[in-house]
Amino acid sequence: MSYTYFFFVFIFSSVLTICAQNHTYVYHDCPNTTTYASNSTYSTNLRTVLTSLSSRNASYSTGFQTAASGQAPNRVTGLFLCRGDLSPEVCRSCVAFSVNDSLSRCPNEREAVLYYDECMLRYSHRTILSTLSRNGEAVFRNDTMIPSNQLERFSNVLMSNLTQAVTDAVTSPRKFGARKAKFTASQTVYLLVQCTPDLTDQDCSTCLQISFNQLPLDKIGGRFILPSCNSRFETYPFYNQTAVKALPPPPVSAPERPGKGGKANVSAVAIVVPVIVVVLLLIAGYCFFAKKKKKAYDTAPSIDGDEISSADSLQLDYRMIQAATNDFSESNNIGRGGFGEVYKGTFPNGTEVAVKRLSKSSGQGDAEFKNEVAVVAKLQHRNLARLLGFCIEGKERILVYEYVPNKSLDYFLFDPAKEGQLDWSHRYKIIGGIARGIIYLHQDSRLTIIHRDLKASNILLDADMNPKVADFGMARIFGMNQTEESTRRIVGTYGYMSPEYAMRGQYSMKSDVYSFGVLVLEIISGKKNSSFFETDGARDLVTYAWRLWRNQTPLDLVAPVMRHNCQMNKVVRCVHIGLLCVQEDPADRPTLSTIVMMLSSNTVTLPVPKQPKFFAQSRPKKDLLDSEQSTKSNSVPWSIDDASITELYPR
Repeated sequence: MSYTYFFFVFIFSSVLTICAQNHTYVYHDCPNTTTYASNSTYSTNLRTVLTSLSSRNASYSTGFQTAASGQAPNRVTGLFLCRGDLSPEVCRSCVAFSVNDSLSRCPNEREAVLYYDECMLRYSHRTILSTLSRNGEAVFRNDTMIPSNQLERFSNVLMSNLTQAVTDAVTSPRKFGARKAKFTASQTVYLLVQCTPDLTDQDCSTCLQISFNQLPLDKIGGRFILPSCNSRFETYPFYNQTAVKALPPPPVSAPERPGKGGKANVSAVAIVVPVIVVVLLLIAGYCFFAKKKKKAYDTAPSIDGDEISSADSLQLDYRMIQAATNDFSESNNIGRGGFGEVYKGTFPNGTEVAVKRLSKSSGQGDAEFKNEVAVVAKLQHRNLARLLGFCIEGKERILVYEYVPNKSLDYFLFDPAKEGQLDWSHRYKIIGGIARGIIYLHQDSRLTIIHRDLKASNILLDADMNPKVADFGMARIFGMNQTEESTRRIVGTYGYMSPEYAMRGQYSMKSDVYSFGVLVLEIISGKKNSSFFETDGARDLVTYAWRLWRNQTPLDLVAPVMRHNCQMNKVVRCVHIGLLCVQEDPADRPTLSTIVMMLSSNTVTLPVPKQPKFFAQSRPKKDLLDSEQSTKSNSVPWSIDDASITELYPR
């Protein structure tokens, strides 16, 4: 039966490979301290190491391999680590994928580490083998909190089982441990820990103890990663539970009788093998059709945070979207923006959605577009508009969002007939909600996302007038010739852009802070910055607000509709915060987390604002060529500068 067993393992591994082709990107770290030239000795040594790690002769069965090439200072050392529950075939596939991916994510970097759900790839010019690395950490957390009445029980169960998993990992040759435990009658927590096997037992234990101090124990899921170890827990099974169980030792059988053992094995193979082949073919067929079925007529999107395992799970059928929007009829059109038109749609099960039809090709390939959508769809927060899915049909690129009934903030804010529906309590709540949504994008999400087009029309309002930031991540999805470190096209709206972004193409989290400051002044005044009529010699709202502040009459900024129905001290504080946000030097602008503290506590002392920089925001002549975009919206991309200070990194 040994032949049958090995045959079964081979076929089953192949089927698992068919069903697990997607390798989920998590994070990468490329410290941009030293680089190498493309034709250098270091480049040659790096190619040698990467080729060795991704060759068919690597140790995929153990899930760990190291390689080195060259002499200092051009010596390159590399390694890969696959998750302990994976088959060698899936491990090999992930390593090959990560090797190719490293060339685009970390071009010309002398050291890098790339993380995927299935594997990790690392290389460096430094000594990295048998060394505990404490740099380059990243923390990921689910946005959903553990209910307060379950928190103590959950924490105790989690820490108890994490401690046992560490013991399992430290004593295991593969430095891997996984466990599951119930914390309520119906809920189970799954956890996994792993070190690189080159670490000593003590270093592995130390590394995992560091990770425990960073895990968000009040959330339903989280993970911590370092180059030397990683830990993760979820309330759903995210690893192969069968594979992590130790295989039982082979049974001791009586010696075979001469002349009969061979015939018995042949008979067993003849009977068992066809049965196994049929069963595994059925499994392979199921995997194929299950993937195919995801793309066919879904009655409504069903996405739930971290349960998004691949971009394909988000893809919707074009004909379904056509039917939901009445073939994109004008009567269903609910808005126009710089990236396209928005239509209201209703799926057969009654789910209402907002369908954004992108105005032109993004310039990305299908796979890249899908991956960017998957990244943005995983961003879940009560103050973010939820992306439910997407569709690709020829050159059509379509995004499907949750529908909110009260349209956008500008619909109320700048309409004299509707502005009265936004009293001061609503406006103050909206300011705080926007700040919390941007905080999530900047520091609490998996990647730091810089919005770059924060404005009133991109703030949606739900039935209770709670704000939801929309169009976040659009620069990534739309593919504005952007990499993680530079942009060739500026995306934004006149009046909201920070000076360094509008003038030099430089953007950072502080660019969003500037836009937020303009938005705060608009919410207080009810006046639109980009269409501000000259008052008291001021050409825009920021100038006008500064003049009033300097003259010690900030309350003159308040919209007449609520001047007699507002908390003056809070209004003045919000004007103060708005002016701090529009400071010329990005370093003088507060972070969004500081802004939330300023809003929520009167004991936080606010710095004295300096005079903001006033710059002409007239339209560049070269942008007149973009006639199609200019007729659609004020949100106009134009080419200024390749420089950028954007950083995208996980938390």
